[in-house]
Amino acid sequence: MPIYKAPLDDIRFAQHELLSELLGTDLPENEALSVEVVDAVLEEAGRVCEQVLLPLNQIGDQQGCRYENGTVSTPDGFKSAYAQFAAGGWTSMAADPEYGGQGLPHHLNVAIEEMMCSANLAFSMYPGLSMGAYRAIRRWGDEDQKQIYLPKLTDGSWSGTMCLTEPHCGTDLGLLRTRAVPMDDGSYAITGTKIFISAGEHDLTDNIVHLVLARTPDAPSGTRGISLFVVPKFLPVSGPDGIGSGQRNGVRCSAIEHKMGINGSATCVLDFDAATGYLVGELHRGMRAMFTMMNAARLGVGVQGLGITEIAYQNAVDYARQRLQGKALDDRADDPERAEAEADPIIRHPDVRRMLLRMRACAEGGRALCTWVSAELDIAERHPDPLVRAAADDLVSLLTPVVKALLTDHGSEVANLALQIHGGHGYIRAQGIEQFVRDARICQIYEGTNGVQALD
Repeated sequence: MPIYKAPLDDIRFAQHELLSELLGTDLPENEALSVEVVDAVLEEAGRVCEQVLLPLNQIGDQQGCRYENGTVSTPDGFKSAYAQFAAGGWTSMAADPEYGGQGLPHHLNVAIEEMMCSANLAFSMYPGLSMGAYRAIRRWGDEDQKQIYLPKLTDGSWSGTMCLTEPHCGTDLGLLRTRAVPMDDGSYAITGTKIFISAGEHDLTDNIVHLVLARTPDAPSGTRGISLFVVPKFLPVSGPDGIGSGQRNGVRCSAIEHKMGINGSATCVLDFDAATGYLVGELHRGMRAMFTMMNAARLGVGVQGLGITEIAYQNAVDYARQRLQGKALDDRADDPERAEAEADPIIRHPDVRRMLLRMRACAEGGRALCTWVSAELDIAERHPDPLVRAAADDLVSLLTPVVKALLTDHGSEVANLALQIHGGHGYIRAQGIEQFVRDARICQIYEGTNGVQALD
């Protein structure tokens, strides 16, 4: 099994030292967030990632998800790990206290996400996607929608998805055909098929909240006619214990994809058959609302690339220190032990060192970039000065596609370098290194392919 040790010293440096230098001031609303609190959160997150999530990474890859009659079962151990994860409050870190969240800043949450993505990228997608749905409803939903969905997404008892792609349209959402017919009660009947829906069906939560892009009958053509709807798997009902899951809605999973990587994450085909949905935000302004989800998702995917970079580097440097092959080019005469040894660790070979230095630079530079952009996101959302908020928001908008593209390119590059350093052993499945290569590849594709998404 691959090794992973949460890089707490490097993360602490980014959280405590780097941010102070970059911003020159304390972040707003962080006065109560002491160094001791931050370090305690990071240490516990590292423990969960190392001891709970990492052991399930290869299991999830080997077993994959299982589909049967419209239901999806996650790999062995995922359900128990998710219950432990939610019970520990990890789904609520960056959510608002008003809805049961802990209100921690984005820059701290990003550090936790990095460790999750290193330990188990496929697992991290289940809670990660829920935050995109949370942010969209928080920004654009009405008060009833906020009260119904946000507490459930916060405590992890419900999860969320983004339902954008259709069989004939991916990058060009203006081509989508899913229909939303208005009903007399103010709801909409949603009909259509969505594909490549991560976490579209699974056994981890009581309900799944789908945010669906669709077009009303009188909508303008192209992206101007797209609206956003919330379509839960089970319709919410009020009871003595609060909001619960009621009648099954008209959305079904008709298949799951068999993929190159992230096999522990269910990638679903969802069929909406006059499913009950409710408008989120304004009619025909769905693209604006969608980008609230998409920008959050793109930052998250950048963090996925960083997570792969870190664990690939750790395994490569560990192997390079242990693997004895050939004689290094440097002088061995002043080291009797090396002079008598048949071979040197491959870390002494110049090209291996070159690769390792490149990998470490990608990890440390990527972490600094993620920390900076997420801190700017905190300022954009929380700073009392509207001019400061606006400037930070502009910067985040500019850097979001940079984070997504650069860090996922690095993740794929570093995973391949790790395999190269392992040589033939890296190519063997049991070693676990080739899984990094397979898992990393999708990050350059989903949530907008790297060469196109910056045009948004």
